Amino acid sequence: MKPDFEQFNDLPGTTIFTLKRARDGFQLNQFCMSLRSEANRKRFLADERTYLDEWDMTEEQKQAILDRDFQEMLDHGGNVYFLSKIFAAEGKSYVQAVSTMTDMNVEQYQSMMVGGGRNVEGWRSKKERGEA
Repeated sequence: MKPDFEQFNDLPGTTIFTLKRARDGFQLNQFCMSLRSEANRKRFLADERTYLDEWDMTEEQKQAILDRDFQEMLDHGGNVYFLSKIFAAEGKSYVQAVSTMTDMNVEQYQSMMVGGGRNVEGWRSKKERGEA
């Protein structure tokens, strides 16, 4: 029996890494893992587009990387543990990168997380918030 991951699409701020996303994002995640090598990080940061064009990714995936749109990367099959190689290559922290997926700046995001995280009220369902 195949699990019904569609039910989780109603949860705001949640991207489930499904088998479909894993397949769709395979090359994206392989690219990210290539950044473990210092030589590859230097090549990527020196000429991002040329390096990205060596990978069999969709144009949407490449553009999300160029834009550093981490949510878009997640939506196109990126796994946050692999995506961390991108922001680490630039010397950014996890908090700096993840805050870009919110409507908060780094300081606001960090304060919210230190304070116990996002309040669940109003965040249980996209339908309840009028988003779906």
